Amino acid sequence: MIDRDGYRPNVAIVLVNSRNQVFWGKRIKEHAWQFPQGGIKPGESPEQAMYRELQEETGLANHHVKILGRTREWLHYNVPTHWVKREWRGTYKGQKQIWFLLRIVGRDCDINLRASGHPEFDAWRWSDYWVQLESVIDFKREVYRLALEELAEYLDVIPGAVGLSPYGRRRGRSRERAPRSGAARAAAGAALAAPSPAGSDA
Repeated sequence: MIDRDGYRPNVAIVLVNSRNQVFWGKRIKEHAWQFPQGGIKPGESPEQAMYRELQEETGLANHHVKILGRTREWLHYNVPTHWVKREWRGTYKGQKQIWFLLRIVGRDCDINLRASGHPEFDAWRWSDYWVQLESVIDFKREVYRLALEELAEYLDVIPGAVGLSPYGRRRGRSRERAPRSGAARAAAGAALAAPSPAGSDA
């Protein structure tokens, strides 16, 4: 369900390898590249939705990855009206997302873009962590910048001037943190509980 502000709860995934390169997926039959993402189903926590979307879009299971971190708050983006189904116009604004940073502990050959009957990507590659935002569809660029800058604190990926991202924003020191305890994650999931999602995965 769309929340009272017009946003659909969603998760996004930044998957990194041992070189801190990110999984970069090409949307099927399109020229746009993006990270895996998808809506949160009724009764799911953000973490549960993340693992489901990870398996559906990349074929990776939870034992193939390690959680390094997540964004502290929802990050929002608006979807242009011409992308919104006619029946949702006037009530649906866009997506609000929790972003997860994962480390792949499996192998590249574990990635399978055809794991579900409705694949999101038809190609993928490892990319520099600081992806070229010009390759991201325009209305998602700001939320990508915000998420990558926040999640970079868990990794040693900062080039150039100390404390600045390539996108020009100051960020904290890098650190790779272990995932929180089960109890802490459960509490966080409860705090982030949202109305049931509905709508496009745009």
